Amino acid sequence: MDVASWNVNSLRARLERVGAWLDREAPDVVCLQETKATDDKFPREVFEDRGYDLEVFGQPTYNGVCIAAKAPYALEDVQRGFPDASSDAEKRLIAATVGGLRLVNVYVPNGSSVGSDKFEYKLRWYARLRKLLDDTADPDTPWVICGDFNVAPDDRDVHAPDAYRGAVMFSDEEKAAYQRLKAFGLADVLRHFSDEAGVYTWWDYRRLGFQKNRGWRIDHFLATPPAVERARSIRVNRDERKGPQPSDHAPVIATFTDA
Repeated sequence: MDVASWNVNSLRARLERVGAWLDREAPDVVCLQETKATDDKFPREVFEDRGYDLEVFGQPTYNGVCIAAKAPYALEDVQRGFPDASSDAEKRLIAATVGGLRLVNVYVPNGSSVGSDKFEYKLRWYARLRKLLDDTADPDTPWVICGDFNVAPDDRDVHAPDAYRGAVMFSDEEKAAYQRLKAFGLADVLRHFSDEAGVYTWWDYRRLGFQKNRGWRIDHFLATPPAVERARSIRVNRDERKGPQPSDHAPVIATFTDA
């Protein structure tokens, strides 16, 4: 089962690209972030015309997540947002059980700048995600959390770590929040397979970031031990960052054996 995670940075702006990518890659399960579309205006046809079942959780202009799966896989026990999120307008989390995996698709807040109100919201969001796992998950069962975590975990994940040390997405506070999440019993699936530095998933649009490979790895798959045992590979679909009107993120595709 191929599970793809991609921050598309506005689905409607990338609709043609996403459709062509689905035709080429044909992942079994797709988790998108930053769809930026309300549920009633979500362009469902790009998935449904290709045989995918789809669950969405969106809002206009910002955020938004979705999960899609095609036969023989189905989406079960769908959850939108945190259980305590009745007062939270930001649509950043959707979960479903697919192919025996409990799959949680997240778009973690960016944080804007270290010390800002948005930064503190980001740290609280990480704490809420950890609480969700504490309250509802079991590290001895197959869980996968994927998406845009907006944190580069260590020096291997940033093209110029000394230049960005302490900045947003690479501050000690954010890395500590990420590690507290992992301490639930999660492993970084990419690091399960490789210690290689320079594997990036995001490149800034500015200053020829992609052309000069000034990248960051901020899109991750984290998995409990039973899910890691089912992992067979993971790769960054870097070519999707090329060409006209790309997202600033590339898709990440992880392959798991069926239950």
